[in-house]
Amino acid sequence: MKILFITSTRLGDAVLSTGLLNDLLVTYPEGKVTVACGPLPASLFEGFPNVEAVLALKKERRGGHWMKLWKRVAGTRWDMVVDLRNSAVSRLIRAKRRYIFGRHIDKSAHKVVQAAAVMKLEKAPSPKLYFTKAQEAFAEALIPKGGPVLGVGPSANWIGKSWPPENYIELIAWITGPKGPLPGARVAVFAAPGEEDQARPVLASVPEGRRIDGIAKGNPGEVAAALARCSLYVGNDSGLMHAAAAASVPTAGLFGPSYPHLYAPWGAHTIYVSTPETYDELTDFEGYAPETTRDSLMRSLTVARVQEDISTFWNGLKKAA
Repeated sequence: MKILFITSTRLGDAVLSTGLLNDLLVTYPEGKVTVACGPLPASLFEGFPNVEAVLALKKERRGGHWMKLWKRVAGTRWDMVVDLRNSAVSRLIRAKRRYIFGRHIDKSAHKVVQAAAVMKLEKAPSPKLYFTKAQEAFAEALIPKGGPVLGVGPSANWIGKSWPPENYIELIAWITGPKGPLPGARVAVFAAPGEEDQARPVLASVPEGRRIDGIAKGNPGEVAAALARCSLYVGNDSGLMHAAAAASVPTAGLFGPSYPHLYAPWGAHTIYVSTPETYDELTDFEGYAPETTRDSLMRSLTVARVQEDISTFWNGLKKAA
């Protein structure tokens, strides 16, 4: 059985689609899946059982990337195509069954629920990641065995939705302090290439003997495998946050000018903590423009509030264990 799975170019959205992909693999264990996605998230799909090919699509002008995809897949007679991008490709190839993201999808629902609705599933399957041996080797080299690890993602692709570094520094000191959830834990700080400046001060605040530098290291699949070795993850709304949650790591996402009803980390092992103001309230000021924003819009989210919510969350996890 041959299945074509067309998903996102964006890291976070691609991670959130992995629950649907995993459901396909469980439901059709004999299926051989080809995944089409953007170059950035491509490595996330390499470890999936039964995924025989990953086609990385670099976006081109006038939809040229879709034409290239069509040329690569048109010669195959597909048993099923699942298209989360609502592309013309899924309509122009031979397929016995087609599931396409369309007007019937409730765009106000969480992205995981939206993905499940494409195939009309009653229960939304949780995102899940698998790793190759090479990815696991990278992760072990970065985070060797040796006690609990706090993973931190203090950066984002936009400074406006990044909690201030000084707040992360204070939060880390509490989490790894004598009264925190992970006393004496090592701290692994992660950031994507181009976001190093947001993360360096946070890494520098950690005592050298407990410091793990994951800043701008590895591809997303390797980084996700490293995140899977963490005992707790705290970070801004980002692809890293979703990868940590998909790797079954207890995850706390910090939200400001973004939409938790769409992008909150998914699963009973996750929480999100948000600013008192909504996205619209945070950006409702004269002269606002994303491209000219030079500072965090999340300063109203206090360290005390995040500590309180993480403490309640962590104690709940311990009781449930």
